[in-house]
Amino acid sequence: MSQEDLFKHALNLQNPWQIKSIEFSNEEKRLDIHIDFEVGSRFECAVCKTSNCTIHDTKDRVWRHLNFFQFKTYIHARVPRTECKKCGSIRLINVPWARRSAGFTLLMDSLILILAQNMPIQSVAEIIGEHDTRIWRVLSHYIPESRSGEDHSQVKVVGVDETSCAKFHKYISLFVDLDRNKVLYVCEGKGSNVITSFKEDLEKHNGAADKIEMFCSDMSPAFISGISEQFPKSSITFDKFHVMKMINDAIDQVRREEQHRNAELKNSRYMWLKNPCDLSSIEKKTLGSLKDMNLMTAKAYNFKLSLKDFWTFNDALLAEDYLKKWYYWATHSKIDPIIDAAKTIKAHWSGIVNYAETKITNGVLEGLNSIVQSAKSSARGFRTTRNLILIIYLRLGKLQFNLPI
Repeated sequence: MSQEDLFKHALNLQNPWQIKSIEFSNEEKRLDIHIDFEVGSRFECAVCKTSNCTIHDTKDRVWRHLNFFQFKTYIHARVPRTECKKCGSIRLINVPWARRSAGFTLLMDSLILILAQNMPIQSVAEIIGEHDTRIWRVLSHYIPESRSGEDHSQVKVVGVDETSCAKFHKYISLFVDLDRNKVLYVCEGKGSNVITSFKEDLEKHNGAADKIEMFCSDMSPAFISGISEQFPKSSITFDKFHVMKMINDAIDQVRREEQHRNAELKNSRYMWLKNPCDLSSIEKKTLGSLKDMNLMTAKAYNFKLSLKDFWTFNDALLAEDYLKKWYYWATHSKIDPIIDAAKTIKAHWSGIVNYAETKITNGVLEGLNSIVQSAKSSARGFRTTRNLILIIYLRLGKLQFNLPI
């Protein structure tokens, strides 16, 4: 088998395409493969798909391909422009190894998408040996294309949360299908308008507001009003992790105020915030000693532990009865931050009690936070909010791509 035949099989070239020549440059670590078509060939019209169109002229094109060992590989070809007698157009044909107007082959596009799912874009660019703007162009093509074919007609349970994406208080909101653990929609902002935006996107993908049975969200007034207005048939369950974070913030406020009078509380913050099962043996001993000192922080901590038991109930009536007792003792605790937290719970009562029956949380969104934080804390930032949204769809959207790999 000649080297031309070898590369023709490797590239899966079909007639009338054939290998014209192959050039190795050991100095430049480069492989150039020149492809051409047989004399007298006819091609399909790129506009109306009419076959056997004659060639009007050709245009020289070059595509970056997968490396051949340590050699950067490039494919060169004369791409015909056909003259179609049926529709009258004169257009470049679609070649089988690359998408239209692309600078990479389909196999290179596939590799980029695979790498981008698991590493920073700058690292992908370094491995490929191209500027990261070329990598973003590939993602900007395939991700919206894949999303356009998404079917959301079976979506019934949705989680919504916001996260900061840059300095100066810029936020994005995420909507997740909690049954399938996949991101459905991401947009800038965190106001009630993002709920409207999600509804519009849902309907573009065969979804319907009337089919959404439940939402899980934090206690954001904007989310609550938006859901009530745009999805009136949906119930809301407030995310238990946000409720417990509110209690942890209350405990920390008590600790900060009390440590001015009790030096032993300094450097103890994270012990009070952890769950007992996550404490080290040293932390358990230290925390035990602090709890024996009759501190207000320890009393606030006990309200956290008792509220954790609420989430274990599977019956809404029993859960509500337990929460009523917790609320009574919390509001009579004489600990202002705990009283304030209890009043917030009272204001969101039904959405918190709903957890006993729905058992839904936004826990799947925890995986997103690592993506956002790694982008913000390194020089590999996403530059624009649009790019960050692309990465979220790529890594958490469970998208399907019509590519060779």
